[in-house]
Amino acid sequence: MKGRSIRHCRLCGALVTYRLPDDGDTRERAVCPACGTVHYENPLIVLGTVPYLAERVLLCKRAIEPRFGKWTLPAGFMELGESMAEGAARETAEEAGANIRMGELFSCMSLPRVGQVHFFYLAEMLDDTLDPGPETLEARLFMEDEVPWEELAFATVSETLHRFFADRRKGSFAMHDVDIVLPPK
Repeated sequence: MKGRSIRHCRLCGALVTYRLPDDGDTRERAVCPACGTVHYENPLIVLGTVPYLAERVLLCKRAIEPRFGKWTLPAGFMELGESMAEGAARETAEEAGANIRMGELFSCMSLPRVGQVHFFYLAEMLDDTLDPGPETLEARLFMEDEVPWEELAFATVSETLHRFFADRRKGSFAMHDVDIVLPPK
């Protein structure tokens, strides 16, 4: 069953059971029968940027799974102790080695089926210097008509790029909040 990945209590190590907690919660949770701890399973946060330089956007070719060899925006999981903007900037530095000026939050993409929420910030590139890290096979700038649309790694990247180029043509950027419905596994 979806959302049942916790097997042992993180505090005492006992096997957990899935049931409604005694506190009036309306969802089944992993509850430790030994110490009473309720464990919550929450979505993972993925942070990234839409790095752009004039009319071009930066994409990275993945050197890791999932989607090895596919193109993506620089992004990755949020770490403890960092803000969303700090995480997005860190991922851009790690994956592309790009010099950027962080902009506004641009898109929020919910992926309920996989338990993730993706946030992308606008990021103006200060120059065309790139120094890709070990998770990237290649980093390149693309004009809209050059983007390898069929080779993009994730639906959130495709959706964000389509909205970026549409907003750019309009001459102003909006905040986009989108639910991505993925086909069943």
